[in-house]
Amino acid sequence: MRVIFVLFDSLTRSALECYGGTTVKTPNFQRFARRAVTFDTHYVGSLPCMPARRDMHTGRLNFLHRSWGPLEPFDQSFAALLGGGGVHTHLVSDHYHYWEDGGATYHNRYTTWDFVRGQEWDRWKAMVQPPMERFREMYHVMQQPQGGGDGRVQAMVNREFMREEQDYCCPRTFAGAFEFLDQNRDADNWLLHLECFDPHEPFHAPERFRKDYPTGYEGPILDWPRYKRLEESPEEVAELRANYAALLAMCDDYFGRLLDYMDRHDMWKDTAVVMTTDHGFLLGEHDWWGKNRMPFFNEIAHIPLIIHHPDHMHRAGERRRALTQTTDIMPTLLDLFGVAAPETAEGYSLLPLLEQDKPLREAVLYGMFGAGTNITDGRYTYFCYPRDMTRQQLYEYTLMPMHLKSMFAVEDLRQAELADPFGFTQGVPLLKVPARRNVKGQPTGHQGQGGGYEECTTVLYDLHADPGQEKPFRDEAVEGRLLKLMTGLLARNEAPVEAFTRLDLQG
Repeated sequence: MRVIFVLFDSLTRSALECYGGTTVKTPNFQRFARRAVTFDTHYVGSLPCMPARRDMHTGRLNFLHRSWGPLEPFDQSFAALLGGGGVHTHLVSDHYHYWEDGGATYHNRYTTWDFVRGQEWDRWKAMVQPPMERFREMYHVMQQPQGGGDGRVQAMVNREFMREEQDYCCPRTFAGAFEFLDQNRDADNWLLHLECFDPHEPFHAPERFRKDYPTGYEGPILDWPRYKRLEESPEEVAELRANYAALLAMCDDYFGRLLDYMDRHDMWKDTAVVMTTDHGFLLGEHDWWGKNRMPFFNEIAHIPLIIHHPDHMHRAGERRRALTQTTDIMPTLLDLFGVAAPETAEGYSLLPLLEQDKPLREAVLYGMFGAGTNITDGRYTYFCYPRDMTRQQLYEYTLMPMHLKSMFAVEDLRQAELADPFGFTQGVPLLKVPARRNVKGQPTGHQGQGGGYEECTTVLYDLHADPGQEKPFRDEAVEGRLLKLMTGLLARNEAPVEAFTRLDLQG
């Protein structure tokens, strides 16, 4: 078996034509959907970027026990399990978070890997005295650095070295994938994990893509929204959305080149392709930009998944309604090679669904450490929050005390206790460290942009009557059923006691 696992970051489902999008040209995602099986009810698990990848690697949720962090010593990664079974796994990615403290154990699980430099504030190009006056004139005030830890100056420096289309990270990442395929496409038993940071912000795309989305905006460069409430003018909103559209169009173009490569070398008959994302992104919907700080509306949580399998080509173009989520990626990738998922995995292989749609689970749990605990059964979404976000006490359970871009502070580690093992830690006890708090006093592991979770109110939405999640309502019977399902899923995932008590649930 040969497998290409294509992972984009912040690929908004509703922007894709194969999911009903009408404002962005995505003919190649549409073309792939006609060759494959499209999943219509696929949801996130743990958020944001690296927590989502830990779900994908291990087949289980991690946001109930841990914030953003590396794979742990007890984690069983699909890449390592496949490698141990004789499958060559290769990662090519420009997702620079893999090479920061909080992601540093993922890429080493692969047999080989290739890192494409320069995305966002990747510490790539050195400019000791950057031209700050010119940068202040070039970029919108929203994109100017705010404080010493803001990496936007590094991002401005990196962009100084991206003048031609071939200099951009997305083309260079796909070039790395084609290099692997040129060398290995006739071999057997390999998995290529092709991962693009795009269309994650900043929404920086070559002019040939940008020209298809004109706006009346005439100000400085504006392609990187902060995670905050929408306050911009209609012209600024249009500019930001147009820049996302242009970047998504570039992703579609280069994904199409992969499809062309498979056509040219007749690879559809013996190569499986799995395409998905980690989460979506709010582009002004619900009066918000970004992710993390606000409730996880479906623009963030309801994500695309499309799978081609050579044995199911007679199902090409079909769609599936079964409720699935990111934890299903790991057992599916293992199953493609006939490798059984470990008992610690909570997800399901989706290969049986390629032949026939059928119910897989009643509900999925999703969220972010310290934020709301959310559940959906495909009909309703329920965002559940503590009564007081500042009075709860949360703990990080870890043997790898690292945050996004730093190790845990010594003063935090001084408060650590040794906790008994969970079932999924293979008998290994863990450090139990009090979660750091954000500027609002809320316990969290990820400071985010702007600091603090907002709109922390428990709400229920009916996706059939209100697909845009604009009209929250109350229904004791529905809420009671969803809370019962939530309690069961928390227990199944061995959630710590505080995951129950913060929501006034009985564990």
